[in-house]
Amino acid sequence: MTKSESKRSGASAISAAAAAAEQVNNGSLDAGFPEQSPAGKAKVMKQTSRESLQRRNTECEVYDDGTNTFFWRAHTLTVLFILTCALVYVTLLEETPQDTAYNTKRGIVASILVFLCFGVTQAKDGPFTRPHPAYWRFWLCVSVAYELFLIFILFQTVHDGRQFMKYIDPKLGVPLPERDYGGNCLIYDPGNTTDPFHNVWDKMDGFVPAHFLGWYIKTLMIRDWWMCMIISVMFEFLEYSLEHQLPNFSECWWDHWIMDVLLCNSLGIYCGMKTLAWLSMKPYQWQGLWNIPTYKGKIKRIAFQFTPYSWVKFEWKPASNLRRWLAVLGIIFMFLLAELNTFYLKFVLWMPPEHYLVLLRLVFFVNVGGVAMREIYDFMDDPTFHKKLGQQAWLVSTITVTEFLIVLKYDPHTLTLPIPFSVMQCWFLGILLILIWTLWRFFIRDITLRYKETRRRKQEAPVDWDRQLGNGSTAAAASGRSKLNGSSETLRQRKS
Repeated sequence: MTKSESKRSGASAISAAAAAAEQVNNGSLDAGFPEQSPAGKAKVMKQTSRESLQRRNTECEVYDDGTNTFFWRAHTLTVLFILTCALVYVTLLEETPQDTAYNTKRGIVASILVFLCFGVTQAKDGPFTRPHPAYWRFWLCVSVAYELFLIFILFQTVHDGRQFMKYIDPKLGVPLPERDYGGNCLIYDPGNTTDPFHNVWDKMDGFVPAHFLGWYIKTLMIRDWWMCMIISVMFEFLEYSLEHQLPNFSECWWDHWIMDVLLCNSLGIYCGMKTLAWLSMKPYQWQGLWNIPTYKGKIKRIAFQFTPYSWVKFEWKPASNLRRWLAVLGIIFMFLLAELNTFYLKFVLWMPPEHYLVLLRLVFFVNVGGVAMREIYDFMDDPTFHKKLGQQAWLVSTITVTEFLIVLKYDPHTLTLPIPFSVMQCWFLGILLILIWTLWRFFIRDITLRYKETRRRKQEAPVDWDRQLGNGSTAAAASGRSKLNGSSETLRQRKS
């Protein structure tokens, strides 16, 4: 049994126990269960209530019948047999070509494929299990291979690194001019009688649906409207600030704020939030395909195989404590750095924007970004259970930093171009405001509240002490009067 199967069986056992406890609580027991005493029922109710309190409110209930089919087995021996047969065929039956470059390419590809076969069958499972755990193990191994490729490029000279890209595609390794998105920024150009709105139609390229789809997927990763909007607006400010380095960032004002932020990005975030609302309300009840009697139910079950196995609503709560605040700032920073690497990396490696390697990199981050965000959230939300950062989150962070180091090494002149003074003033003011708010929220405010609480307790303490003294003196006076009265009565008795 694989790890994912053990998880499903554990989840089914928990759900079965919860259902049994619910039957006990409701008083509806099956015929096979012996009737319990009132004390036993109270004990079960107390235990289930304690477990329900410990369960996170953001996690949905999952019901699984625990069906273990051929699709969910590991197939380690099958993969090992097929891989061995392929290597035996190449060694004994195939004649090795005399082309050194071809043999080098084929050897590298074969090495990567063997590593992927090992990782898909033997790597550790992550937080996602749908459509299949092997799918996410595959992308984990691709992350390792991509990081090794970046390390190799980082250790080359600038010329050798750019010329090495020709081994991947002979069309690469040639400097390409960047397209300028600025120029004439008139929405309505009266000088052009044939098409006065030609500036708007010229901006309607493939990046418009890419913006929408990209922010739809990013919303599914981050699962928070405020963080998505902050990252969207911040990236437009970065394009304003860095347009002196990359001509690709030079866009018209309406292209920045109307087409990008208000239309494409906001619409993608809105659709993403609606999808998140549907996923959070969707019932997660899983049943084996062969246990479903109708064909309609089987087709529905196959379609739902590509939806999450369970759902956790992200509650980042950045202002709750300093640790979460710094974590959210780090997530925003890494998101923005990964976005900038998309433009700078193709600029320094001489890759056109429409090249398939650029698209493959985006597809790669789409598949690994969601897993990384889930692992970061688990590590931040429950550090007692998740004692270390997840493997995919660690790799994504390393890849982002390595890409930036390649950009820094291959074209330091572009990155060190002097930033305009007005832009520097704006960024300095923004960083200063964030720093002041951090000091006020997590240090000065807490010290002030602690001082007020201590002062309030000190003011209440003398009042309580006076009350105790007052009660003591009253009791003493009463006892004194009783003693005095007693002594006077004895005197009267003696006199009599």
